[in-house]
Amino acid sequence: MQGLSAVALDLGSTAIKAGLLTRDGRLTGIVSHPAPPVICQDGRCESDALSYAETADAVLAQCLAQTGERPPLGLCSQRSSFLLWERAGGRPVTPLISWQDERGAAACTELRGQEAQIRALTGLPLTPYYFAPKLRMLLQEHPAWRARLLSGEWLVGTLDTFMIWRWSDGKRHMTDASMAARTLLLDAGSVRWSPLLCELFGVPLHILPQVLPSAGLGMPFDNGLTLQASMGDQSAALLASLEAGRAQAMVNLGTGGFVICPLSEGQAVLPGYLRTLVWQDGAGCPHFACEGTLNSIGMALTGYPAADCDPADLGSDDIYCLAEPSGLGAPYFRGDLGVCFSAPVPHLPAARIALLLQESIIFRVARTLEEMHRAFGIERAYLAGGLSNLPCLQQGIARCAPCAIHRLPQDEAGLRGAARLAAGTTQDGLCDVPALDAGRAGEALRRKYGLWLGWLDSMLAGGAVDGWGGVR
Repeated sequence: MQGLSAVALDLGSTAIKAGLLTRDGRLTGIVSHPAPPVICQDGRCESDALSYAETADAVLAQCLAQTGERPPLGLCSQRSSFLLWERAGGRPVTPLISWQDERGAAACTELRGQEAQIRALTGLPLTPYYFAPKLRMLLQEHPAWRARLLSGEWLVGTLDTFMIWRWSDGKRHMTDASMAARTLLLDAGSVRWSPLLCELFGVPLHILPQVLPSAGLGMPFDNGLTLQASMGDQSAALLASLEAGRAQAMVNLGTGGFVICPLSEGQAVLPGYLRTLVWQDGAGCPHFACEGTLNSIGMALTGYPAADCDPADLGSDDIYCLAEPSGLGAPYFRGDLGVCFSAPVPHLPAARIALLLQESIIFRVARTLEEMHRAFGIERAYLAGGLSNLPCLQQGIARCAPCAIHRLPQDEAGLRGAARLAAGTTQDGLCDVPALDAGRAGEALRRKYGLWLGWLDSMLAGGAVDGWGGVR
């Protein structure tokens, strides 16, 4: 295989993938292996860090075995998952602690009075998903660990940092700006670790990895590769999907979901939404986006026949639903509103519950797009992620959204974005991708959406909910 411009590696939560980008822009030679399973028990969500690293090495090697070239490497990684490891030999001290791990919840409770200050510096809410709350609790539970980190005997970092440290034979302890921005320790304005945030979370600043730009790295490794770009997986998918300078948004529907649109220089984020540092270019210029989030929607649909639902049935009853098991995400940040319904549903068939859950996802996406449309003039939005293959979600969002909805034509958006940034190429134009139509999703869904908006507002203003049985 000849004529390559980059190789990319995607360190995902469920799969580890690598692919080759040809000089004419084709992503080929894709190799994919399952990631070691994340075991969740009593709020702990962990996987085997060394097994993960070895699997990633094997995936990359199998991909490169298809070519004699050694093109520049683009890396993208699941955000917020981290570990501690020994400097001498690289043996993991902890498992790979998943972004899904809830051990940081106590830290968030302790720091609730400083939430506004944290939000102002990071652009993010104070939640246990992120690195800093979990590390705070680990250091409190294991006081001896702090001394080992301070002495340099042990190191700490997100998954990308661990892999780069291994590939550089222990010479580089670094992360990129987009990954650092999801720790709750980075001042997003200056793109530097914040002494104030480190003090709040009880994390010594100098144990943290060096923060570098996402592109233009030129970092040689012992395996013959040169790391040219590194970023979070969401950032890579966004770079692969949207055109710079256009009023567009991306809707990713996977294990979790998000609706994100790039911000022009000087544009303010919408109230309640996240201000996401997407990437930092080689010149040191950060690029930001406005982001709304849907928490754990894939988990809500697990076990239900969502693919078998008929879009024509959307909006056919008067039961309203929220479908975020981990709590309602940005811009609401309501941990007390997870999966709940406006009326009892245990007697309903599984297919009907699946339809209600999908309606909730449709409506949450539509409302977010409406707010972005008003604020930023969004003209079109692109659907991505595994759940975007569901006919009900495709047609329902097309029916309810205020702008044209398109389905991204390329697979492996994370790989493609990392590869393109490593190769230094510009983004593909997507203007010729045809818009989705509402298909069998009828006007009944739009009418129900209007009523659901009122129900959601009453829920946000109201009291307790009784999960699967209805409102109390």
